[in-house]
Amino acid sequence: MTKSELIELLAGNNAHMAPDAVESAVKCMIEQMSQALSSGERIEIRGFGSFSLHYRAPRVGRNPKTGDSVELNSKYVPHFKPGKELRDRVNAKAADLAPDLAS
Repeated sequence: MTKSELIELLAGNNAHMAPDAVESAVKCMIEQMSQALSSGERIEIRGFGSFSLHYRAPRVGRNPKTGDSVELNSKYVPHFKPGKELRDRVNAKAADLAPDLAS
C-alpha cells in the first residue's frame, strides 16, 4: 500500500472528511513521526508497534561494482518493531498464503 492508496482508503471510509483534509492529516502525521525520530524519540502506537533508532557502527564495506574497500561512517537507522496484536493478526492471515508469498 502506498501513501496515496492509504489516503484514498481513509477518505473513502470517512465521507464526512474532504480528501484534501485526509491527505493533510496523513502528511502531518508522517512529518511529526519523522521529526520525533530525528530528535531521538521513540514512537509507540499501542496494538501496532514501535519505531526507534538503531545505531550502526562504522565499518569497512565493499563497492559491489569494483570490489574496492570503502569506509562507511556510523549512522542511525529507523527500526520498526511490530506489536503483539499486529504480529498475531499478520500470522493469522499469512497462514492462508502460499509459502513463497509469505517470505
